[in-house]
Amino acid sequence: MQRTELDVLKTPVTGQGEPKWASWSDDALLDLPMCDLQLEIKGGFLEQPIAELTRELEECRLLFRPHFWLSNEWFTPDGVPGVAVPFYLAHPRLAKLELTQMLEVEGGTLEWCLRILRHEAGHAIENAYKIRRRKTRQQIFGKSTQRYPMYYSPRPYSRSFVRHLDLWYAQSHPDEDFAETFAVWLTPDSLWEERYRGWPVLKKLKYVDALMKELVGATPSVTTCEEVDPLPTLKKTLREHYEHKRRHYGVERPSLYDPDLKRLFSNMPSHANKPSAATFLNRFRREVRRKVASWTGEYQYTIDQVLEDMIRRSRELNLRVPVAEEQAKLDFTILLTVHTMNFLRSGRHRVAL
Repeated sequence: MQRTELDVLKTPVTGQGEPKWASWSDDALLDLPMCDLQLEIKGGFLEQPIAELTRELEECRLLFRPHFWLSNEWFTPDGVPGVAVPFYLAHPRLAKLELTQMLEVEGGTLEWCLRILRHEAGHAIENAYKIRRRKTRQQIFGKSTQRYPMYYSPRPYSRSFVRHLDLWYAQSHPDEDFAETFAVWLTPDSLWEERYRGWPVLKKLKYVDALMKELVGATPSVTTCEEVDPLPTLKKTLREHYEHKRRHYGVERPSLYDPDLKRLFSNMPSHANKPSAATFLNRFRREVRRKVASWTGEYQYTIDQVLEDMIRRSRELNLRVPVAEEQAKLDFTILLTVHTMNFLRSGRHRVAL
């Protein structure tokens, strides 16, 4: 989901000298191997949300504390009571590159980052106390041995799962279900008992609540500080990293939208001084997504997948906005509504893991 006013872009990096690549162009930066970034968590944006997560765990009287390291993405390895965080959150220049390459910066606001950290802490605490081995956990959430799917198809109306991260992520796998449930339980003032009253998922939340009370003051049985795929070991260039990431999330699907986009926008030389269509649509993204959801009764994640493709193609085609902004908004909203309905009928609305 596109966010605005990204905190990571506004956070100064302290305690470490400004790296030489901070002033490089995107093209030059993309050719840099990731291991040469030489970044630290200390002194940047990540310090505050990690400190807040630690405070939340302390208030729950849990002794467990995950360790953190920089890598290529968010993840918690099996059996490791720690969390890998993406490199781009360690420096605003890299967050800006992430925004350019992927159209969003996952975890780039304090609130968003905390949501993800609570989720990853759910995985890490399972590893620390070997919770996945418990029969009751397996009965309530399912077995961790269930294979992770390449894609999953959310059921937005289901009341058997909490709603925490975007795209109904709890529905993707039993381990994600537990991590999402833990995250809701951990969130201060989440009022989960009231919010989920009468929902089947309340059974999961009450299980997590009872389990965490049982673990108060308990020393974790797994205390390794292992780091999987730490940033200094990653030899890929940033260009290779983003090429792989775009392929994985389907950003480079063949476009179906070119004829309509070219009718609405323009790449004629006479319009070269007009605003960029991609920039315009990025700025308008949340507003149009909500409006189309209201008009069609469909869900914002499906609309956003269509919109992401359109923005990408507008950038690649160097399209410009040749008409007044309000007219362009109206015309594009109608266009997006039509393509959203076509997208849903096509059966392509799956979410990549």
